[in-house]
Amino acid sequence: MTKEEIFAIVEEEDVEFIRLQFTDIFGTLKNIAITASQLEDALENKILFDGSSVKGFAPIEDSDLYLHPDLSTFCIFPWRPQQGKVARFICNIHRTDGSVFEADPRAVLLDAYDKAMQSGLNIFIEAECEFFLLNTDDKGEVSLNVKEKASYFDIGPLDMSENIRRDIVLNLEEMGINIKSSHHEIAKAQHEIDFTNQGAISCADAIQTFRMAVKTLAKRHGLSASFMPKPFESENGSGMHFKISVLDNEGNNLLLEDGKLGKKGRSAVAGILEHACDTSLINNPLVNSYKRLKPGFDAPVYVSWSSNSNRSTLLRIPGERNNQIRFELRSPDSATNPYLCIAMLIYSILDGIEKDLPLKEAINENMYSNEIANVKRLPSTLKEAIDEFENSDFVKEKLGTHIFGEYLNAKKAEWDEFNNAVTDWEIKKYLERY
Repeated sequence: MTKEEIFAIVEEEDVEFIRLQFTDIFGTLKNIAITASQLEDALENKILFDGSSVKGFAPIEDSDLYLHPDLSTFCIFPWRPQQGKVARFICNIHRTDGSVFEADPRAVLLDAYDKAMQSGLNIFIEAECEFFLLNTDDKGEVSLNVKEKASYFDIGPLDMSENIRRDIVLNLEEMGINIKSSHHEIAKAQHEIDFTNQGAISCADAIQTFRMAVKTLAKRHGLSASFMPKPFESENGSGMHFKISVLDNEGNNLLLEDGKLGKKGRSAVAGILEHACDTSLINNPLVNSYKRLKPGFDAPVYVSWSSNSNRSTLLRIPGERNNQIRFELRSPDSATNPYLCIAMLIYSILDGIEKDLPLKEAINENMYSNEIANVKRLPSTLKEAIDEFENSDFVKEKLGTHIFGEYLNAKKAEWDEFNNAVTDWEIKKYLERY
């Protein structure tokens, strides 16, 4: 849309408030609300904010930052009042001299995408987003005491949240996000909504919009949505699976040769596997993330790939019709920052292709029930992921020193905080015994 078209929509639709949204380095969506009278200033990139108030952004002595709205992301929130409507832009962040702000996660993804395009690679991604819909107690706090016991693909009345998912899907489509499917997931109170194939940047924007919509609409239905990777000890956790297509500028599949995975495709897979451990801190950013990456919980454990539909590997080639070839990356979880996650995925693909990395043999057996020798494991704790991340020149170069340092320090502090905490497990295990 042009600026003129946006002004016309704001007037015709009685939009009174506009939210200028951006994402911090940890994947949290932020915003500044302005009135429609300030729209002209916003579209001329004149809205200033204090970057020192956002963790990991700017120091107090150099804190002024500007929001540059991406006009293609303009939409009206369907769930807000019909009089005095609320709209939004997703913004890029710039310094006062006009330069791109290096700690903006969306800028990192834009840079990765540009480098892929310069190399003749056009990346498309289909995201599969899992989450939990939980009850609230009498105090309004989130409770794990859920009434619903439905499982994979169940329907109502076992699935008690069909209407909420329907509401989420309809609202997202009204905002211009195309939904492929939705269903109940394996764990109790767990759900999945899948997007259609789209460009890498649009996919990350859609995930952030999706998270906001899910939390908002769940609350309207009297529930609380959570993207915590694994809230239930004995249940599956929530993943953020990505199905990745790599095309040239004419739309030809660059992964395909003679109807099977070709040379570039094999190198791309090798690049993803090569950097699976040092990017794990981005893909799986929480202490809780590593409770999901355990055998038997529908999440990968080994750095491995399969040439068939084997879902126990880190990366698989889904069975496709019409001679399509795509990868499905299964390690990221629902707490990941989608901009940084997809950026590092793109850089891993580029690194594999540019270096012509060799690909090990596929593993097409169930890796949950078979002992696999000589195959590297993903980090099993946040501490292991921190060590892999810290020692990676690749990650440091691609993220930039600012994000790399701020992210690393924050995750070290998170691990220290966890180690200092006395958990319920410890109380139950030791309090009376010793």
